[in-house]
Amino acid sequence: MEFQPEKVQTFLDLFHSTCEKIAGFEGCTGLELLNSVDAKNIFFTYSTWKSEQDLENYRHSELFKQTWAKTKILFCNKPEAWNLR
Repeated sequence: MEFQPEKVQTFLDLFHSTCEKIAGFEGCTGLELLNSVDAKNIFFTYSTWKSEQDLENYRHSELFKQTWAKTKILFCNKPEAWNLR
């Protein structure tokens, strides 16, 4: 996720206020926030889930919808997401 540089702190505050709820969501087995070494406004969230269904349940939850609505307005480029094995 690439954020508007002046919005990075807003994102960090949002992430830190919701990370325990996300990590505690049913099926979530881990959540990390990673920051690019080269660009201070580029971040990656890395989450692990027991199953794809657990991830889908999160993506359709009110927690995700509310968090995403507040996050997406802070971007300066289109975000990307990958599902990995």
